[in-house]
Amino acid sequence: MLSDHPYAVGSRVVVQGKRGPEVATVRGEAAAPDPKGRYGAILRGASADDLAQWEALHRKAEDLKWLLRARARERRLNAKLVAVEFTLDESLVTISYSADERIELGALVTELRDYTPARVNFAAIGPREQAQIIGTLGACGRENCSSTHLQDFAPVSIRMARDQQLPLNPEKLSGPCGRLLCCLQFEHTQYLELLRDLPRKNARVCHDSSGSCGKVTKLHPLAGTVDIQTEAGMLYDIPAAELRRAETQNPPPKGQERAAEAE
Repeated sequence: MLSDHPYAVGSRVVVQGKRGPEVATVRGEAAAPDPKGRYGAILRGASADDLAQWEALHRKAEDLKWLLRARARERRLNAKLVAVEFTLDESLVTISYSADERIELGALVTELRDYTPARVNFAAIGPREQAQIIGTLGACGRENCSSTHLQDFAPVSIRMARDQQLPLNPEKLSGPCGRLLCCLQFEHTQYLELLRDLPRKNARVCHDSSGSCGKVTKLHPLAGTVDIQTEAGMLYDIPAAELRRAETQNPPPKGQERAAEAE
């Protein structure tokens, strides 16, 4: 892995890609090796011949992409050809496409025989993979995570947005691909750690310094504070470390309490 090799940030290297050897740029030290050893290992520093071969294959892939798009239109194939990618040794060419239904693309293989000896692999991809290949800007103004550092797409659920106290607005929770933001998943563990030190929403708490007691209406995990609303209707933002759970003589039944927390 990267930590085992003295390659500077910005240098070009040959790595074991998902489908074969590829040329990559060192962006930083790897946080941890791939536990399954599937891809990402540095094979060697990229030589001048490696870089020349990679550039030539990239140009060939671009030409083939437009050729295949034209042939697909001629054959009335209802598919969007997103990318054509070679391995560094030109042993494999992968054609990534998206389609609303299952289609046969075998007829396009014959179009490639005159241009490359590589084995042809068609890969059906979804919206997230398209955003990863094409690249785009996220809501944060930076390049989308899938095109920069994410290696796999882990499942993302709306519960993660709830745990992060985000408004459940589909437009704000969706990325350029139209699916839930990938950052919800890889930030979720950190938010769960922060939530352990906060009272639950709708819990009754007291702040001894101010003498205020009330119900927790909102959590601020990153700031470590919560909003409490007193019986008088006043709203306070107070550090969670300064709060204690209010003692109640007649607590509500567990079913009602859980229902209130779920609201």
